[in-house]
Amino acid sequence: MKRAELLKSEGYWIAKLQTDLYRELISFMERTHKNSSQLAEYLGCSKGYISQLLNGNFDHKMSKLVELSLAIGKAPILEYKDISDYILENDKTFSSVLTSSTQNSKFAMPVSFFLRA
Repeated sequence: MKRAELLKSEGYWIAKLQTDLYRELISFMERTHKNSSQLAEYLGCSKGYISQLLNGNFDHKMSKLVELSLAIGKAPILEYKDISDYILENDKTFSSVLTSSTQNSKFAMPVSFFLRA
């Protein structure tokens, strides 16, 4: 699957939102020095549910995403962009990350290898 096709897929966006929520939960746990059991108690849910959240094994309703976000002190900002603009921005970011991570490597692949359209 090409990058542009991936960025247009439902699976990509679901996984991205799950990953974003995971990162926020981990950050909250680190900031507040809570383990998963304490997080479950704080959020008023089961340890099993926290385990699902931290393993990425969930598919929330919007209301649950908002509830969890607000509970950890985060505003769940959802922004809509034209998919073509997003792909262009994402390609630029991807390209600069590849360039900076491969500059000092004698085994580096040319960036154009990764950016096939």
